[in-house]
Amino acid sequence: MDRPSAGGGSRGRVEQALHAVVLPPGPRLTEAVLKALSGEGPAVLPLSPALPAAALRETLAALRPTHVATEDGVRRHAGGAGARDGTAVVIATSGSTGTPKGVELRASALHASADASLRRLGAGPGERWLCCLPPSHVSGLQVLVRSLRAGTDPIVHERFDAARVARSGAAHVSLVPTQLRRLLDLGADLSAFRTILLGGAAAPPGLLDAARTRGARVVTTYGMSETSGGCVYDGLPLSGVGLRIGADGRIMLSGPTLFSGYRAAPGAHASPVSGGWFRTSDLGELVDGRLRVLGRADDVINTGGEKVVAARVGEVLARHPSVAEVAVVGRPDAEWGERVVAVVVPAGESPTLAALRDHARAELPSHALPRELVLTAALPLLPNGKTDLAALRRTPRHLPQGAR
Repeated sequence: MDRPSAGGGSRGRVEQALHAVVLPPGPRLTEAVLKALSGEGPAVLPLSPALPAAALRETLAALRPTHVATEDGVRRHAGGAGARDGTAVVIATSGSTGTPKGVELRASALHASADASLRRLGAGPGERWLCCLPPSHVSGLQVLVRSLRAGTDPIVHERFDAARVARSGAAHVSLVPTQLRRLLDLGADLSAFRTILLGGAAAPPGLLDAARTRGARVVTTYGMSETSGGCVYDGLPLSGVGLRIGADGRIMLSGPTLFSGYRAAPGAHASPVSGGWFRTSDLGELVDGRLRVLGRADDVINTGGEKVVAARVGEVLARHPSVAEVAVVGRPDAEWGERVVAVVVPAGESPTLAALRDHARAELPSHALPRELVLTAALPLLPNGKTDLAALRRTPRHLPQGAR
């Protein structure tokens, strides 16, 4: 069946309808994804119905779907433009900052990712996947795609509930670290899952050990919307995926899972793909052939002319016994340009700034030691489970303890 056309197209570019599907996770959304992948339906832009009205308007204005599908039906969207021919799914993403942009994914890229994942995991016939991540994000979407490629019906939860996840009966599940922590706190039998894919953010030290002690088979993943989701498992690329470190220290990826372009105003987003290689925004290194992610290139803090990789500082601080979770950001400083700020969720007794600095001295140079400590009950999260670093840079969650 031919895909619905958005009409026209210029300079030889064929366009098709693009439906923004603003529906909760469930059968209707899964069916829309299935039809988009098979070519029997329009391309889809999955969006969460929980988005604030202003954010939804901003996303629709930026990504210009031809139609909007909600619980009330499907309507044409004024000012919409068709998707490029061959696009199956558009994922809205803006990271921690910036205006929405759309990552265009072909069915072939999503299928290549899902098939390589199933092979790596050794997923057996009839084994079901649990989707408890938003399908508006690539991690949740790929749970649906893996299920469809495996010929099984996905188990779909509209929102995360640890107790419900624990009794889901699924063989495989994809989680972010916060969700895994909640399952551990619940005392869930993690050995009931054949696989727990863990991505979205770096796992705090001790979390993986705690889960594996409980019998969990946890596979850490690295990837993003532009790579159709996780493409590096436990530090090793999936079949067909190329991995290297660029001259500037950035992680470079290639292969059949790459996206086909950005959906945005012309010139708004320069292509990060050159010669078939996608230049990510992440810094990394290869240790004995395995990828170690060091942090985002734009999360480098410039303090007194010295460059500090925030994620590396967080990795060291997270090993302090009084730290349950930590994020490290830079904030403006009149003397240093930026100062290193540690935002900490305490584990029991609250740590002091002096204690954290003493703890980190053995592994970090003096300029990388935190100059400010902010204590908080919880780190702010984005809908995809990643820490909202932009929010932490803007406003302290609590009054800081100590300074220099």
